[in-house]
Amino acid sequence: MSKPTVAIVGRPNVGKSTIFNRIVGERISIVEDVAGVTRDRIYSSADWLSHDFNLIDTGGIDIGDEPFLEQIRAQAEIAIEEADVIIFLTNGREGVTDADEHVAKILYKTKKPVVLAVNKIDNPDMRDMIYDFYSLGFGDPYPISGSHGIGLGDLLDAVAASFPEPGEEAIEDDVIRFSLIGRPNVGKSSLVNALLGEDRVIVSDVAGTTTDAIDTSYEYEGQKYKIIDTAGMRKKGKVYENMEKYSVLRALKAIDRSDVVLIVINGEEGIREQDKRIAGYAEEAGKGIMFVVNKWDAVEKDDKTMNKFNEDIRKNFLFLDYAPIAYVSAKTKQRVTTLFDTIKMISENHALRIQSSVLNEVIEDAVARNPAPSDKGRRLRIYYATQVAVKPPVFVVFVNEPELMHFSYERFLQNRLRESFGFEGTPVRLITRARS
Repeated sequence: MSKPTVAIVGRPNVGKSTIFNRIVGERISIVEDVAGVTRDRIYSSADWLSHDFNLIDTGGIDIGDEPFLEQIRAQAEIAIEEADVIIFLTNGREGVTDADEHVAKILYKTKKPVVLAVNKIDNPDMRDMIYDFYSLGFGDPYPISGSHGIGLGDLLDAVAASFPEPGEEAIEDDVIRFSLIGRPNVGKSSLVNALLGEDRVIVSDVAGTTTDAIDTSYEYEGQKYKIIDTAGMRKKGKVYENMEKYSVLRALKAIDRSDVVLIVINGEEGIREQDKRIAGYAEEAGKGIMFVVNKWDAVEKDDKTMNKFNEDIRKNFLFLDYAPIAYVSAKTKQRVTTLFDTIKMISENHALRIQSSVLNEVIEDAVARNPAPSDKGRRLRIYYATQVAVKPPVFVVFVNEPELMHFSYERFLQNRLRESFGFEGTPVRLITRARS
C-alpha cells in the first residue's frame, strides 16, 4: 500500500521547515530566521500513532528566478497535485497577510483536505491571535508552536483523521513489482518501452512529460512482473522543468509500492546530486535496489570507461555497495532484457528467509573468527539471532548489553550474512536487543 502524503504549505518565513523537522523528529531541513533559506531535503517518512505517511516541506522547492507570489503559487500547486492532506501554515504573530490570502485562494481550488495551523503561538496567553485566521475559510485554526513543539499532537490528529481510506490493492504473491526511478530525462519511459517491446508509455525529449504513474503487467520467461512507471508532470515553463527535486516527490509513492527499484542514471551526464536523494529514499524504504546506467550507446568508451563509471557509482553511493549495476541502451535495446533476470534475483533475495539454526551457525562462526572488541572492560556477548521480517530481511540479535554493539561490528555481521547468504541487491537490517 502507498502511504498517504502530507504537504506543508504557506508563505515564506512562517516556520514550515521547523514544523517539518518537528514532525519527522530530526533536523533535516535547514532552519534559519531568514525567508527562503530551506535548501536541504524536502521530504521524509513520518508517523503519528499508527499512521505512516510521507511529509513534504514545500519551502524547500526552489523555483529559481520566479517572482515572489509566483513561487508561492508554484509550491502550493505542487502540494495540491501531490498531497492527500495539506497543512496550511501561517504565522500567528503577524496575523493574516496578503500572501496568506494568496495561498488560501490557490488552496480553495483543491478538493483535498486542508488543515489550517497558526504557528508561533508559544503560550496560552497568545491563543487569542488565532481568531483572525477564521477569515481564511478553512475552519478551526490549530494553534501550534514549532519552536516549543506545542499543539502538534492536536494538529496531527486532525491530519490523520483526514487521510483517505486505504483502498483494496490486490497483492499477488507471484508478481514482482518494480519501478524505474531517476531524474527527469534519464530515459525512464524509453526504458519501459524497451522492456515491454512496445510503445505503451509516452516518450519525449522534453523532461517531465510522463503525466501519470502507469502500472503495466508483463510476463517474461514464466515470471509475472508489474512495472510501475514514475510520473512526471506536464506543465509548461521553467518552473516545473527545472525542478529536479520535484522528480523525487513523484517517485515516493512508486517506491512505496515496489519490491525492487531501478535507479536510472543518464550515462551521458553521469551522476548528479539528485540521483543520491532518490537512491537514499529507496534505501530508507527498504527496497531491493539496482543501478541502471542508460544511454550507454551514446557514451564514448575505451577499455576503462565502464570500470571508471563503476568506481564513480560506488564512491557516490557508499550506502548501496550491495546494489548491482547494469549498463543498457533503451534506444538500441542493448542488454535490456538482462534486467529481468537481475530484478528476479534481487526480488528473491529481498524475500529470503533464513532458517534459525543456519543463521546462528553463521553468527557463531563470525564471532569466533572476530570477537567483539571490549569497551572499558565490558565485552559484547551475542547469545543468538533470529529473522523477524522479509522485504527487506530483518534480523534481531540478542546480546548482553545493546549499547556495546558498535556500528563497525554491526557492519561486520551484516557483511558476514551477505557472504553466507548472498542478499545482493537488498538492504539487510540488524536490530540489537537485550536478552530478557
